[in-house]
Amino acid sequence: SPVAEDGYMRFCSPHGCSKGAAEQYVLDYARSFGIHAVVFRLSSVYGPWQCGTEEQGWVAHFLIQALLKRGITFYGDGNQVRDLLYIDDLIAAFMIAREKIETLAGQDFNIGGGATNATSLIGLVDLIGAIHGSPLHVTYKAWRAADQHYYVSDVAKFNAVTGWQAQIPLREGVIKFYHWLKRNPQYLAASQLSANAVFPVANQEVA
Repeated sequence: SPVAEDGYMRFCSPHGCSKGAAEQYVLDYARSFGIHAVVFRLSSVYGPWQCGTEEQGWVAHFLIQALLKRGITFYGDGNQVRDLLYIDDLIAAFMIAREKIETLAGQDFNIGGGATNATSLIGLVDLIGAIHGSPLHVTYKAWRAADQHYYVSDVAKFNAVTGWQAQIPLREGVIKFYHWLKRNPQYLAASQLSANAVFPVANQEVA
């Protein structure tokens, strides 16, 4: 089932713990001192200007690897599930939060594509292969420590107080991003440069 904001917080890695601690600081400052701040718990955001690598920006990474005719690596069986959020929808959520900050302050909200925009890694690779016109080569390796098997955002809370919901379906968003990368090949090279500077630690969200 999608994960709601009131669910049990299980920090399964130092990375997740740091996220949770930062979130709590923001919420406590907002509640204690009247600071106009909210917390957005983001799911997998993707879209133009994202220089994706294997460790960060995995949707962009998959698309870039397809365009460069390179393979990708699955850590685990590829059935991990995430909900995807196109960048335009995230920007819309930011703008709404800014407009309504006085009533939203001191709260945390899941901001993601939700269950209708969820996919497994295998599902996304199949979709990219269909868009690209040829399948991606996949190599399988062992599960990494702290990788989550399932994370899908329940976005009902933010929808209830603002009316916001993701407008860009998964397939449409991936197609838009694919063609943007084709029109901007400099980001293919940029992603390879940034790959040398990422943290050698598994990412992943807090559940």
